[in-house]
Amino acid sequence: MSTATDLADRIRYVLVRTSHPGNIGSSARAMRTMGFGRMALVSPQRFPDREASALAAGADDVLEAAVISEGLVDALAGTSLALGLSARRRGVDLEEITPREAASRALAAAARGEQVALVFGNERTGLENEELARCHAMVRIPSVDDFSSLNLSQAVQVMAYELRVAALGEVAAPVRADAELPADAAQMERFYEHLGQMLDDIDFHKGRAPTTIMLRLRKLFQRAQMDERELRVMHGIFADAQRMAQIANDKLKGGRGG
Repeated sequence: MSTATDLADRIRYVLVRTSHPGNIGSSARAMRTMGFGRMALVSPQRFPDREASALAAGADDVLEAAVISEGLVDALAGTSLALGLSARRRGVDLEEITPREAASRALAAAARGEQVALVFGNERTGLENEELARCHAMVRIPSVDDFSSLNLSQAVQVMAYELRVAALGEVAAPVRADAELPADAAQMERFYEHLGQMLDDIDFHKGRAPTTIMLRLRKLFQRAQMDERELRVMHGIFADAQRMAQIANDKLKGGRGG
């Protein structure tokens, strides 16, 4: 199974024609806080630049590893899924999806071993129609209609956050070598049979039908998802309860006989 790091390594953030080097640095910081490190720059106006380094706030590894290309085609080399961020609806026949949908789609592709690109346009003009046409879908952050322009690094942060949250949900926690699997259906049926016998032996039902309580107890123990070790403990408790009930019954009978 892919780890969160594996998935992050297959996702690149492509910044197209960035005007201000500070936005490159801020975007690197946004990426790094969410575990991403692959940045591609298409014809940046100024880079490398001290302002970019200053606003990266320590995410220097992202800036140092950034790949610079003259055109978007080169920046997308090797990717099989490109998602373009745009604040405005444009005259391009392209599917429009939310950041959350984009994150889900990007992670699914990365989990299959594919390379994915998130494409962000120039701060003032955004992505041109020709650039959006090279993307498989357009991602719109659902901001208010009368003030929809996010700063470039803010848009990067939104996507990085959505991807991080989605990745944490998709990647299973590692299983300890000594961890036991939940008991299987056959083991649980034997457990319920023993539970029913024990409740009868201690006269728990007191003449009432056992159906309702047994259904409730089944739901309770199904939620618990006990493993084999825990089942053995419960069987031991039931056996002791049955033994004590038998002793009490024997004493009662003995008392009557005397």
